[in-house]
Parts: sequence; C-alpha cells; structure tokens
Amino acid sequence: MPSALRYTVEVADAAAHLFRVRLLVPDPDEAGQKLSLPVWIPGSYMIREFAKNIVSIAARQAGKRIALNKLDKHAWQTARLRAGQALEVEMTVYAWDLSVRCAHLDQTHGFFNGTQLFLQVAGREHARHLVELVHPAGEAFKDWRVATTLGTAQGLKGAARVGGFGLYAAADYDELVDHPVEMGMFRLLRFNAGGVPHQVAVTGRVRFDEKRLAADLQKICQAQIDMFGGKAPFSRFLFQVMAVGEGYGGLEHRSSTALLCSRNDLPVPGVSSIDERYRGFLGLCSHEYFHSWNVKRIKPAAFLPYRLDVENYTRLLWVFEGFTSYYDDLILVRSGVISQADYLGILARTISGVERTPGRLRQSVAESSFDAWTKYYRQDENSPNAIVSYYTKGALIAAGLDLSIRAATQGKRSLDDVMRHLWQHVYLAGLGVEEGAMPAIVKAATGVDVSRQIAAWAEGTVDVPFDKLLAAVGVGLERKRGNLLSGIGIRTKADGGALKLTHVIDGGSAQRAGLSAGDELVAIDGLRVTGSNLESLLLRYGVGDKLEVQFFRRDELMQTRLTFAAPRNDEYVLIRQPKVSAAVQRLRDDWLRAE
Repeated sequence: MPSALRYTVEVADAAAHLFRVRLLVPDPDEAGQKLSLPVWIPGSYMIREFAKNIVSIAARQAGKRIALNKLDKHAWQTARLRAGQALEVEMTVYAWDLSVRCAHLDQTHGFFNGTQLFLQVAGREHARHLVELVHPAGEAFKDWRVATTLGTAQGLKGAARVGGFGLYAAADYDELVDHPVEMGMFRLLRFNAGGVPHQVAVTGRVRFDEKRLAADLQKICQAQIDMFGGKAPFSRFLFQVMAVGEGYGGLEHRSSTALLCSRNDLPVPGVSSIDERYRGFLGLCSHEYFHSWNVKRIKPAAFLPYRLDVENYTRLLWVFEGFTSYYDDLILVRSGVISQADYLGILARTISGVERTPGRLRQSVAESSFDAWTKYYRQDENSPNAIVSYYTKGALIAAGLDLSIRAATQGKRSLDDVMRHLWQHVYLAGLGVEEGAMPAIVKAATGVDVSRQIAAWAEGTVDVPFDKLLAAVGVGLERKRGNLLSGIGIRTKADGGALKLTHVIDGGSAQRAGLSAGDELVAIDGLRVTGSNLESLLLRYGVGDKLEVQFFRRDELMQTRLTFAAPRNDEYVLIRQPKVSAAVQRLRDDWLRAE
C-alpha cells in the first residue's frame, strides 16, 4: 500500500492573512507528479477558482528546487523526478474570505475548508491523508484551540487530541476536504442527540444564552435523527458558528456544518420568546443538519463521485436543496421549538416570495437546478424576471407533495416515508438518485403516483395549488394586498441618503415608464425621494394617477411619467381553521405534530 500523504498547515502571517501549507508525497510519479486544487466546493454550486488565492507555490526534492509547470488555472505538474525520493510542495495561501466556502485568517481566528488549502495528488486520491495543524507561535495565540470533526491520527507520533493542535487523518481526499477547521478562542457548547455527542463552537464577540441555544439545537437534532430511524449517520457532530456584525450563510459537511451569522441572530440572555432573527438562525442550523442525510449521503447519481475540477450537472437540486428547505422549518415546529402558527407564517412568506418572482413562470426548478452554476449563483438585476429558486419553490413542491401523499393515503404515508426510502434503498444500497427517478421513488415509498404533480410543478412552471391542498388539513389560505411598490414593480435599496432601484419587475408600471435597475430616484412630483420616504410619498396617490419622476441613470438626470398601479394581492396568510372534522384534525396534527 502506498505511503500516506502528509500536509502541514501553519499560520504564516495572521496580520497578512497568510497560511503556509506543506505537502509531502513519499512516492511521487517519477514521470512528473500532477497536482491540482478544486475549483468548487460541494454544496455551493459555483466555480470559485480557489487557486486564485495561492500567493506562491514551489516544489523540491531532497532540498533541490524542482520545476513546477502550470497546466491550467488550477493544475500543475513537476518535471521528471528522481526515484526513491519524496516530493515536497509548499504553498502560501491568502485567506481573507469571511464566508463558509473558503478560508479566513487574522489575529482573532483561523478558518479553512480543505478545498482551499489542500492540493490533490493525481493517482493518490484514495490514499490515506495526514494533516498536521501547527499551533501558532506567540503570546497572542497561546489560548487557541481547534474545532473540527477530522479524525485524530491515533497511534501516530504527534497525534492530536480532540480540540487540540497536532496530527489528524483522513481515509482519502474526499474525506480530507469535507471537514472544515476552525482555530482560535471560541466558546464550546455540548449536548447529546441520538446518543451522539454534538458540539457548537461559537467564534466572535457576542454575549448570548448558551444553555438555550444548546437546548433548542438538541431538540432539532433529535427530531431529525428520529425521523430517519433513530440512528445518526455520524459518531459526532460539530456546528462551527462565526458571529459577526452582519452575515448569513451555511455549508454542509458529512459530520459538521460551517455557519456565518449576525451576533443579533443568537438568543438574548434572559429572553424566553423567540424572535424572527433567532428563528431564522435555528432554521439555518436545521437546514444544514438535515443535509447530513439529504445530499451528503443521499445524492444525485451525477455526484457519485464528485468531480471537483468541473461543474457537476443535475436537474435534481430542487429535491436536495428544496426538500431540505421544506424540512428545515417543519422540523422546528415538530420539535416544539416554534409554534404551529409560527410555522404557518413562515410557509405563507415562502409562498408570497415565490409568487412575487415572475421568473417562476419562465424557468422550471429542474432547469434552475441544472443552471445553478451559471444563473442561480450568478444572479443579476434581471434574475427575478428570469429564474426561479430551487430552494424556495423546491420547498413548496416538497410541501405540495407531502400534503398530496397525506391526503391520498388518509395520513398513512407522507414525504417522511420518501426520505426514509431514499436513505434505506438508495444511500444504503450504494446508489445515487437518477435523473427523472423521483416519481418512481415516491410511488415505491408511499404507493401514490405523483408523476403528474412533478411534471407540472418541477419539470414545468405550474404553481403548487395550496388553496386546495391546505384546505384538506384544515388550514385556510388568504390573499392580502402587498406593499405599495408591488404594483409599480420595483425593488429598492437605500444607499446612504439615496434610493436606488435594485430590480424592475416585468409587467409593472415602472418598467413601462422606462425605469431600470441601477437608477437612482431623485424626486416625485418635485418632492425629494430619500432612502426612507418613498412609501409615505406614494400613500397620497390613487390608482391611475400620473407621477412625474426624476432620476439619475449613471450621471445623467432623466425624467419620466409613471402611472400609479394598485398594489398586487401577493401576500399570503395561512390560518388554522378552528372547526374541522376529527379526520382533518388528525391530518393536520400528524403533519405539524400537535402542540
């Protein structure tokens, strides 16, 4: 068996945001060893060109510099090598991307994903990979520790203890890059779910209710483990949380998740109620945790295996991200963290948000899934008119399928059965989900034929008929008038004291008047428009009134006449009906789990 590859990660210069990474290849290819860095990270479907952050790279053999020829934007190959001598490669990597996808380093903490720091050695992807994390030198770093689920290199000299610097190990390259690393001074919370230890490492200057966060996450994690049969697919789990002034994001891994949040998203000490920000953070945690089953293990066949040098196309992200987006909030109510009324409010906002997007009538979620690489992850000012989110509409399709299955089987089967079927008969069988297979999978799991619904809602652009589906579980759906800007068809953003148009929606009176995204509104009928007074100005107009609008396009002052249009009825409210039959009550309670 070939010897293990060995990486060493050091803080080269925290103030300059530089990691130093050394790679030792004991038995390289004598004809010339090929090396590469991934161009994307699983879970974030966009080519990110991680090699752009390499500041320097060099190769040596027996201390002598070896030519390292660049093959393309992310790959290199050494000159011919001498037999019997190890190859050493050293990189300096710039790490100043405060996100969950890349790497970030300063005097307060270090974080990295393996796709950013670890070169892939061609032909050695399935060898054992060792990683030494070196404790930074200096008084400022003396209290730093490590939070990662990468396994320690037990039995080897220098093996790390859990939470410490030292030697870690991975069975192959795929495992190596699926365990992000946080290092610094963080608070560590602990709880058990499904008999498995869970930790929450919180980095950042924030005071929050630690006991409440741990208790709420324990309920959420336990509910998900129970749904999949009571056994977690990992031996431990880690939430890596970076709390900043403003930020949001999450990325799933096989036994951990990296999360970015605002410090105001965390629970306030002494406050027992749950506000929208904390509820949103718990939903994010729930979403990434659910991915431990749905996408990290249950995968599209197109992802078996991941190819990290090119785009991996599938039309099924609406299942993997959409279904996960459905369950993330549903699990909150099932676990008792939020009320049924809270959940119905969240679902209503999702329905409203999707309906306000004209792109849903032009692009299916299957197409959106396939085009994630070029459209969803590269949105522009026209995106609401051209694309649909496989997250939000995918979540609505999941809800529609769940309600359809429950109605067809009088509550005996549900989408939960589909998820368990995917786990037992796809993942555990070593398979992936084939394109176009979902109707057959749903029927095998529940006995219900949903091919017509999937063809219309997922492969087509038909809206999910929630008025009918929700009525069957005793939930009423009401339309309300949206905000004053909905009829005009604009979305805005305050920029200092100015107000700029971020999007102009197809069919609105703003588009007909010639306004465009990027325009800065100056005045309406001679009255100045600011970042905070637009709606108060519009309150004085009625349907059909003509408005003289002055605006800047770039540095040119322009004027147009806009017709005030009635706000659209695009805001939904979901209400539990108080008087329903016992059968309907059972369906609703089984869906949401009775409070």
